[in-house]
Amino acid sequence: MLLELKKKLSNLPSISGCYFFKNKEQKIIYVGKAKNIKNRIKSYYYNINHNLKTKSLIDEVTNIEYILTNNEKEAFILEADLIKKHKPKYNFKSLDDKTYPYIEITNETHPRLKLSHYKQIPSDKRKRLFGPFPNNESTRETVRFLYKLYPLRRCHPIANKACFYYQIKQCLGPCCQKEVDYQPHINAIVSFLKGNDQTLMRKIYKSMQKASRSLEFEKAAQYKKLFIHLQNIVTKQTVNVNLNYSCDIIACVYNNDNISLYILRTNQGRIFDYFQAIFSYVGEAKDNIITTLNLYYQNNLLPKEIILDPFLASEKIYFKKTFLLKICIPKKNMKFDLYQLSLKNAKENLLKADLHVPSIQETYIPAALDYLTQLFRKKIEHIEVFDNSHLFGTSFVTGMIVFRQNKLYKTSYRKFHLSPTLQSEFRAFQNVIERRYKTTDLNEEYQPTPDLILVDGGIGQLRICQETLKKMGLDISVGALQKNNKHEFAALILLDETVTPPTHDPLFRFLKYLSSEVHRFTIQFHHQVQKKNYLHSCLTNIPGLGPQRYRTILQNFANIQSILQASCSDFEKINIPCRILTQIQQKYITSKNMKNLFPNNK
Repeated sequence: MLLELKKKLSNLPSISGCYFFKNKEQKIIYVGKAKNIKNRIKSYYYNINHNLKTKSLIDEVTNIEYILTNNEKEAFILEADLIKKHKPKYNFKSLDDKTYPYIEITNETHPRLKLSHYKQIPSDKRKRLFGPFPNNESTRETVRFLYKLYPLRRCHPIANKACFYYQIKQCLGPCCQKEVDYQPHINAIVSFLKGNDQTLMRKIYKSMQKASRSLEFEKAAQYKKLFIHLQNIVTKQTVNVNLNYSCDIIACVYNNDNISLYILRTNQGRIFDYFQAIFSYVGEAKDNIITTLNLYYQNNLLPKEIILDPFLASEKIYFKKTFLLKICIPKKNMKFDLYQLSLKNAKENLLKADLHVPSIQETYIPAALDYLTQLFRKKIEHIEVFDNSHLFGTSFVTGMIVFRQNKLYKTSYRKFHLSPTLQSEFRAFQNVIERRYKTTDLNEEYQPTPDLILVDGGIGQLRICQETLKKMGLDISVGALQKNNKHEFAALILLDETVTPPTHDPLFRFLKYLSSEVHRFTIQFHHQVQKKNYLHSCLTNIPGLGPQRYRTILQNFANIQSILQASCSDFEKINIPCRILTQIQQKYITSKNMKNLFPNNK
């Protein structure tokens, strides 16, 4: 067993959920569900009596991931949906188009109960469907029991004379009576199927105990069987809800070291995918989370609705095509239940990070550094990576991240503001290299010279960097990180060759890791600059607002939002007339549409 897998097994959660086995290419090869994830996954490795198929599966596994659920029933439903999406090769027996049953209350004058199967639920039936349920037998038994308890009609179409069930008082007989009050029975059934009314369950449980005390064991067994069937039905689930559109549920938690971000992706009310990110951060946690979300939705389709973590409620988040997107905060309803499920997974991931379970990065870093050492023919231990960002050729900034001692060295990250006079991206980058590696800056204790410099871009940025270093008398190896049309790392460019490693290769994964981190850091920095510039633009050319009042406003209000929420009395307290606040607000309203341009930066 791989060392990292062995360590991961000891930190698995002992609760219900679905788990994924991945191969060396990080492709899902098996999806399973479990009442206890830890015990289930351990059984694969500590049970020696496996068949050939299972042994072959275990040999291919290099990584394990999982999604937590609230109960085993949710795990059953989620497993089926995930298998249909990913089609893992070791789940071939489950790749049929089987659907789980629903209990349906028909939309008729005198409704009936029936079992229904739907691949996609019609919108007109959503309010009268309950399920899906993973156990067919329990679903059938529940319908039979409800018919005995609540005398609804069973004939279809409705008969014109009394049937057998009416004679034995298991039907109200709408066919032979003019007025039949169905609604109380329907309300009771709906309340029971939603799990809101536990009176019936308690009654059956007491009957089971009474029969057992009276030594009527056969009757007690029947009650027990019925109790189990009903329990399978009324167990609350959140992995399948009545939403007829696409919806993402975002949850995040953080501590002093790490941020855990988790997104559950649903469509037509069913979970079909997820995204998770665990990363260390510099600065404000909110800024890092918002930047990560913006990067994620640059490369993924936006849903019709996003349920946002309350932690981000006060933030203005601009995704692409936001005019088509509804963003809401979860309240006490089924959306809140979905948020709680997403939050549960986010907390579990943060706990794993705090336990220092080896990350995937830690497993491929040594091999990647060995490859770079051979490629550049010298020991590569200290790497600095640069990325530029701008808005339509203006507001140039550059971010620099540092990899040293086998980890990201965040205390050495640097931000470079660039002068507006440097209109060319190449000139701007040349200026950054000169500022970073000037003689007075090369303090071997604080900021030592790197073994390798990586620049985001192509051969042009590579040559500018090498020429600048040569003029400064520095001999540092340089490479460029080329990206594809999705703005993801694709190849390492050198002056005399281009290295394109396979996607599962340690070098590819390591360079992609560095590329994503420097892009995240630079974009975050650029957004901060944009916010500051936007605040400045709203406070300039305001009659009566001179340098002294300008400084006073900045000392008392952190951003434009706090200024817009201020009242006249707030401004008068700092000796600034109310008319200036009114002018700032009017200027903001006039220019607020310009803010939609901000996500379009490089």
